[in-house]
Order: sequence, then structure tokens, then C-alpha cells
Amino acid sequence: MKNLLQLALVFITFSAFTVGDEGVYTDVPNESFYTGEKLTYKVTFGIFSIGEAEMVIQDNFYKVNHRDCYKIDVYGKTTGMVDWVAKVDDHWGAYVDSAALVPHISYRNIKEGNYRKNEVIRFDHRSNQIEAKVKDKKTGEYKEPNYYYAPENIRDMLAGYLYLRTMDFSKMKKGDRFTMSGFFEDTFYELDVEYKGTEKVKTKAGKFKAIKLAPIMPDNKLFDGEDSILVWISNDKNKIPLKIEAKMFIGSTGLELSDYKNLRNDLNKLN
Repeated sequence: MKNLLQLALVFITFSAFTVGDEGVYTDVPNESFYTGEKLTYKVTFGIFSIGEAEMVIQDNFYKVNHRDCYKIDVYGKTTGMVDWVAKVDDHWGAYVDSAALVPHISYRNIKEGNYRKNEVIRFDHRSNQIEAKVKDKKTGEYKEPNYYYAPENIRDMLAGYLYLRTMDFSKMKKGDRFTMSGFFEDTFYELDVEYKGTEKVKTKAGKFKAIKLAPIMPDNKLFDGEDSILVWISNDKNKIPLKIEAKMFIGSTGLELSDYKNLRNDLNKLN
């Protein structure tokens, strides 16, 4: 009888993590990316090359909240003379549910000049709660967390990026808009994005057929005017970012693909 009760307890405990997920996560069909993908970018300011960035989906799946997750990491740093003047060495990352493409954990380790920020955010999709912790610069310990109530299927920026790559743009017309919802730092946002059609785009990695998108930025003190940010993604199943241009009040900055490895599908590259 004792063993039977123990077996029943194990079964009930296990069921709490499986049956309880029904209705919590909405699966998102994905044929665009997989583990092992690596994208490398050159970063420019005006005519000058000032840095490089790397976006990696790690080789293995990771278990978080009893769910299989992609681990995606983004590294960005300055290079050359800029590194002496205003050194940047940033690392963003997230554990993103492999089926629902929602984040379970995200983190940022920011080093920009003398500025530092270390942040860890945990997403509980069963209770629709977000826990955000920031490390104290003086003690090196994490401060008391802040909690936020979140809508269902909330995404951070990296999970939103992966979700965008699963979208079907084939039926969109120029001027059509869609909305990307998410959470960043301590703020929920809804960002409208305009579909600008398709065109050819040239990068350090070659010339490609591309989908052109324009996030509609609210009035702010950083970006300058309409179409202040333009994004080109590959017009194929991968939908990888090829190029980004941003017009700011202090000048124009850009990012373009310089190398790619282990894509899930053939890239729509032009001769």
C-alpha cells in the first residue's frame, strides 16, 4: 500500500506539469530556423565600420519549466578605434519555448562605456506573471525582483524576433500593417510594422531577394521621422535579417549580414 501511494503521488506530481500545460501554450508552426544557426553582422555608423554582432541559436535544446527550449544568444561589440573611445560589449539571451516560441527566461549583460546592467527576467505563462531582477552595481547581488501581470503568450524581443520569422508575408500588400506585442525592461509595448513589399538588397554576404519592413516608431528623441527604421529579411523560408538601417538625430547607423552558417533552408541568394 505504501508503494502504491508513493507511485500515485509521483503520477499526480508528473501530471501537474503535463496536463497543466493544456491551454497555456499555443504551438507556432516553424519551418524557418533550427538549432545550430549562426548569423554574423557588420555594424556601421555613417560610412564607418564600428562593430560586429553575432546571433546564435545554440546546438542543443534546453529544458526550462519542463519544456524544450531554444537557447538564443546575441553578442554585440565595438571594434577598431571606436573600441578605445566608447567600448561596447553586450550580451543578450533567452530560453525560448521550441513549440510556442514564448520566452521562459531572458537576460541582458550590458557593458557600454561606464554603463553596466545585468538583468534576468522569468516568464511564468501558467500564472501570466513576469519576474524581473536587476543586479546591484555596488554589491553585485540581485535586488528584490519586480513583478508584472502579463497577457497570454507575451514575448520578449528575442522570442518576438523568432516569431516574426515564422510569419507568412506572401498574402500581404504594400502598406499592410501588423502588430508585434512584447515586454522590455519594465514596459509592455505594441509595435505596428508596415509591409513595404519586396526588393533586392546587397550585403557583405551577397545579394538577396528580400522582404522590406518598417516599424512605426512613436515620437521619440532618438529616431528621426517616418521610416526611421527599415528592415530587410530574406524572402524565403529562413526569413533571416539581412540588413537594418536606422536614421537617428545624431546620424545614421546600420547593420548588414556578413556571414551565415547552418540555416534550416536554402537561402534565396542572387548571382
